[in-house]
Amino acid sequence: MRIGDLSARTGASTRALRYYEEQGLLTSTRSSGGHRRYAEEDVARVRYLQRLYLAGLSSQTILTLLPWCLSTPTPDNTDAAFARMSEEREKLDAHIAELSRTRESLDDLIAGNRAFRASATW
Repeated sequence: MRIGDLSARTGASTRALRYYEEQGLLTSTRSSGGHRRYAEEDVARVRYLQRLYLAGLSSQTILTLLPWCLSTPTPDNTDAAFARMSEEREKLDAHIAELSRTRESLDDLIAGNRAFRASATW
């Protein structure tokens, strides 16, 4: 199928599909006219890539996960993928905690501003 067809079937933009190829996450063949051609199984692959990106994973992390998850899913590989995804979740938890602290600091500043405005005699 052509890139526009894959885009329509997955909801991924043609730009995203080209990006996936640049990152080594997706491959295509070329027609005699130079057009990208994709296989039927690429529909599922792109949908999986979209789920990984939605989960906040980077291209590099996804690149390490794909062989474990799609190419050669064995018990050892799925364990490795689980460990890698767990690491990413721990990073996300730490980032959320940092954002929460930042929000609390901002809330303190807002409260101070309100108190100042309430007591100000303009």
